[in-house]
Amino acid sequence: QVQLAESGGGLVQAGNSLRLSCAASGRSFSSYAMGWFRQVPGKEREFVAAISWSGGGGTTYYADSVKGRFTISRSNAKNTVYLQMNVLKPEDTAVYYCAATPAGYRLIYSGTYEYWGQGTQVTVSS
Repeated sequence: QVQLAESGGGLVQAGNSLRLSCAASGRSFSSYAMGWFRQVPGKEREFVAAISWSGGGGTTYYADSVKGRFTISRSNAKNTVYLQMNVLKPEDTAVYYCAATPAGYRLIYSGTYEYWGQGTQVTVSS
């Protein structure tokens, strides 16, 4: 079992930055791939970024809409995954969720993930 808790969301002006954190409890954090997804009311949950487990080389994946602006990273020592979000835009406004999976593939699909956090709200004002 893995429990996830996001933090770091808030209200920010367009062009500014936020860093989200996701703390994981449970064993073998380093053997899980981690992902960030986001969702706005009335829409499906959308892939944002993912990072493979450490044995998979820590490969990162990004949605085209955030590539070059967002960076996902992980600290296995702290059982935490981060999402650094720069040059935020109003369209980045959403609830952001982190997720964990022991799988090593299909990391851009929400159905791959077994464990989810409760989400943290990010609001970007224009």
